[in-house]
Amino acid sequence: MESNSLGEDLRALRTARKMTLEELAQKLGRSVGWLSQVERDISTPRMSDLKEIADIFGVQLSLFFGSAKAPESEMGRIVRAAARRVIGERDAGLVETLISPDLTDSFEMIHSTFQPGARRNKPISRPTQEVAYIISGKLDIWLNEEAFTVEAGDSFRVRDATYRWSNPYSEPAVAIWVISPPVY
Repeated sequence: MESNSLGEDLRALRTARKMTLEELAQKLGRSVGWLSQVERDISTPRMSDLKEIADIFGVQLSLFFGSAKAPESEMGRIVRAAARRVIGERDAGLVETLISPDLTDSFEMIHSTFQPGARRNKPISRPTQEVAYIISGKLDIWLNEEAFTVEAGDSFRVRDATYRWSNPYSEPAVAIWVISPPVY
């Protein structure tokens, strides 16, 4: 079983953002035909194109470089801890990795580590449904500016709400997220 290609990942990101080929091509200053060929793995984008696409989608450039080598039987099905791709919003003190094998499902699973002292002060809102399960540590969250503290074993949902977070505690907080549709 083959792993998904760069083109498939780009198409999945674009469609998850409800962006047309025309809209993305325009933002990139490229033709629709070129972008279509990239998504079908007929053409290969330059590094500068990938950097621009990463900026447009708010993802880490490393997301486009696939995962570590794996046995063919595992490709697209098994994600080993050491092979997870770093993704995320680039908030200081937050490390996010993709647990899902790729970006082509109707949901994605994310592993987040919130370092002690890290925080997101500006609320974020996304057109998604998200559920997070706290594996370890404690985290302060605000859902529509209502404050909660969650800790290991707790979970919370973000739907039609703004949210922000802070880890004022001495230990990292680790969470697993299920997000639909995928945003990274």
